[in-house]
Amino acid sequence: MWKRRLAAVAVVAGAGLAVSIPVLSTAAKGKPAAKVKDDGREACYGCHDEIRGMKEGSRHAKLACGVCHDKLKEHLASYENKPVTKIDAALCGSCHRDEYESFLKVNYESQARKEKGVPAGRSPMMDKLLAPYGFTFEHNEPRGHAFMVTDQFVVDRFAAGRFQYKKGWFAVDSVGKTWDILEDKGPHFKMAETAKAGNPTCIQCKTSDHILKWKFMGDKDPRAKWDRTSDVIAVAKDTQNPMGCIHCHDPHGTQPRVVRDALIQAIDEKGSKMFADKSGKTDLKVISFRDGFRKIGVMQKADSRMMCAQCHVEYACGAGFQFSDGKPVKYEDQRTNHMPLTGPKEILEHYRKQQDFFDFRHAVTGARLVKLQHPEAETFAGSVHDRAGVKCADCHMPVLKNRQGKKYTSHMVIKPKDHVKEACLRCHPQYTSEQKLYQIQAIQNYIRGKMHKAEYWLGQLIDTYAVAKRWGVDEETLAKAREKHEEAHVLWEWWTAENSDGFHNPGLARETLTASIATSKEAVALLNRAIEAKSGAARGAEPKKQ
Repeated sequence: MWKRRLAAVAVVAGAGLAVSIPVLSTAAKGKPAAKVKDDGREACYGCHDEIRGMKEGSRHAKLACGVCHDKLKEHLASYENKPVTKIDAALCGSCHRDEYESFLKVNYESQARKEKGVPAGRSPMMDKLLAPYGFTFEHNEPRGHAFMVTDQFVVDRFAAGRFQYKKGWFAVDSVGKTWDILEDKGPHFKMAETAKAGNPTCIQCKTSDHILKWKFMGDKDPRAKWDRTSDVIAVAKDTQNPMGCIHCHDPHGTQPRVVRDALIQAIDEKGSKMFADKSGKTDLKVISFRDGFRKIGVMQKADSRMMCAQCHVEYACGAGFQFSDGKPVKYEDQRTNHMPLTGPKEILEHYRKQQDFFDFRHAVTGARLVKLQHPEAETFAGSVHDRAGVKCADCHMPVLKNRQGKKYTSHMVIKPKDHVKEACLRCHPQYTSEQKLYQIQAIQNYIRGKMHKAEYWLGQLIDTYAVAKRWGVDEETLAKAREKHEEAHVLWEWWTAENSDGFHNPGLARETLTASIATSKEAVALLNRAIEAKSGAARGAEPKKQ
């Protein structure tokens, strides 16, 4: 089923921004720049010469500034009159129709509202292991990008259920502007068994709407409408579209790019080893807009590992606490917008020592737990496919042909197991679709088994801890058990948060999940010895004299 409209961001800034940027052109070397008629662009270049460097000679060279910006005459009359940047994916879709329509195509093989934390779900013991975190109210498997905003707003852990489909369940596959699909039941509306989780940083990842309203890293600024401390309901009500074309494509010159601020900061500070090519380098150039108000990362050659890592990584986006002293970490702190870019074996040490940050304490053990998000990029790094040069788009955005036989890149973002021919057989032609699917299922079945065993032993740890506490086991022993809980938790939850069921890196999945199991068993044994010592002492105690 093809949809025709979705207002997602298609273009960004330009005439109203002063950008410090080197000349970056996608034009082939040796070819002259595309000839364009005198459309008044020189008046814009008078102040924005850096845009000339990106635009002239590119595939967008023939587009006049007025295609994407309104009120240019008023802006030229006075710089205080800001131009209007047109925010509508249909504008891109007027030329890139196949890509635009594939983005909106509903993948009915990817079910809606498919809860992870139920007996038949991916993580049946989630409620016990994440108690009392908000994800225990509802945590679903993901579906297409066109739903990434509406799915977040209707989930039971967000806004106490006040945002609902206007047409009820009939609208569950509707795509388009958020507030054409959803309605606000009002601030006093509250559904039973819901939470008020949510924050502006998380919304920034799922939409391109606020790129001109959000300072780099979400810091406060008079020029920014929204920041990390903004009222989440107000930000939500100002959000109409999911992520759009500009998340990955610069509108002036079509260069591949990234705009997610925490990713750009992480690459800026650490380098980009995770995304480097065989030479150990990447061509990502970090560009600062308006004296650091915003930044983008521009590439000469598209690297979907970085493009997808704008969202598909582990990140901290909520308020939390410090490992060192338990003090709160609030949204004023930049640690509430952070991407570690590290793997499951290193992640706990990163948060303990470098960030001094954890998300919540477990309801039973009091262990300081890190709530992991969807770390697909870090999981894929170093895998067999990554070492072979495969990138995310090769499997999830295959090249297809339209009805006229013209090739285009699908933007639906498929699940390879549902489209084995398109995703796998181009590189593995020696297999049939049935054989390759069977292999995928074998990997995922095996890793799901390890995930569930890790959950079981974490559950045993929690139950044994509760018994130990009732027996009055000493605090030193309980503290050791809590530390083991913290370690076993991240080694398990990495994989229930990561959405490939281990396929992105089955070797790493097995290694870390079995480490989680072993660590939980160590904690259970430690607690049982202490309980036995207590119970033995109680049995041997003399009766009290009357």
